[in-house]
Parts: sequence; structure tokens; C-alpha cells
Amino acid sequence: MATYQQIQEHIRRKHGRTVKTCWIADVKASHGLTRGRAPNRRGTRREHPCPPDKRPWIEEALRHFGMV
Repeated sequence: MATYQQIQEHIRRKHGRTVKTCWIADVKASHGLTRGRAPNRRGTRREHPCPPDKRPWIEEALRHFGMV
């Protein structure tokens, strides 16, 4: 399984943009790849969900690493 840093680096090389780790966590959660709620999350919902225009980049990176 790829780390958040590896996913960020893949997206940076391919698209020339940086994505936030919270966006990666949001996409991973939507695919059932997280173990549960982070202990440092304040509320019940995510404060910074992944923007719809960045979601395809992250999903492509997850497919690249064989996670989806």
C-alpha cells in the first residue's frame, strides 16, 4: 500500500499540482480503504473534503498503486 507522500509525489509528477493529505484520506474513505476515524478529527464530518476536480487525480493515483 502506498503512503500519502508517495501518492502526493505521483500526482505532483503527473499533474504538476500538490494535493492535501486530508483530500487523499477523504477519497480513500469513500473507497473503504481507511481503518476508521482519525483520533485527531474534531467533529463527525470532514472539515476539508476533497474538491470534485481533484478527486479523479487521487483515484488515478490509487489505481496506479493497485489500491483500488
